[in-house]
Amino acid sequence: MAESPLTLPQGTLDLLILKALALEPLHGWAISERLEQISSGALQVGQGSLYPSLHRLERRGWLKTRWETTDANRRAKYYDLTRAGRRQLESATADWRRLTHVIGGVLDRT
Repeated sequence: MAESPLTLPQGTLDLLILKALALEPLHGWAISERLEQISSGALQVGQGSLYPSLHRLERRGWLKTRWETTDANRRAKYYDLTRAGRRQLESATADWRRLTHVIGGVLDRT
């Protein structure tokens, strides 16, 4: 039986978007595809969640954008991390790891 797609806790999508953009600038659809690919299909991010997060990250100064032509010869907005975005990715990753360690410890206690 196939597992249902995961529901992300508040704020987690922002972290995942920053991580997806850590290697190279991508357009929105490619970000969604990358997240699905690296999660082996467990994360399927729809446009209704993705684009509000991208706009929020841009407003916070963590992303910069530019228009380019895709490999399919279409114009698309590409997103890239700013220096502040890279710092946020590092900080949020450390926070996430600390939190999951603590929660794991609580769940493992009997």
